[in-house]
Amino acid sequence: MVNRAKASVDLDAIFAALAHPIRRAIVEQLAGGDATVSKLAEPHDVSLPAISKHLRVLEAAGLLQVEPEGRVHRCQLDAAPLSTAFGWLTQYRVLWEDRLDRLAKHVERNPMTKGKKEKSS
Repeated sequence: MVNRAKASVDLDAIFAALAHPIRRAIVEQLAGGDATVSKLAEPHDVSLPAISKHLRVLEAAGLLQVEPEGRVHRCQLDAAPLSTAFGWLTQYRVLWEDRLDRLAKHVERNPMTKGKKEKSS
């Protein structure tokens, strides 16, 4: 039970981190390779402190590693949490695809549905 709660907290942090468009853009930027904080801030019309806050959220979710090199901070994407989120989403995608396929088959076999479909055409 504890592991499940821990996984839930991790997923909450991952999805919360990805909920903001600037943070998603930063993840996309870092997918192309490491970058400095100032380089990550360039395409966004927000202050450097605001970018730093976004980076802290990504770091807390485990999506980002920040390494100081003197006065410069180099950021690196850690995609492992994305894999965790993808696994969770895939599990539910499969579940709902199965349910919707069964519903479609039921609707196709049900004579009452066919009559209503033909009348509405």
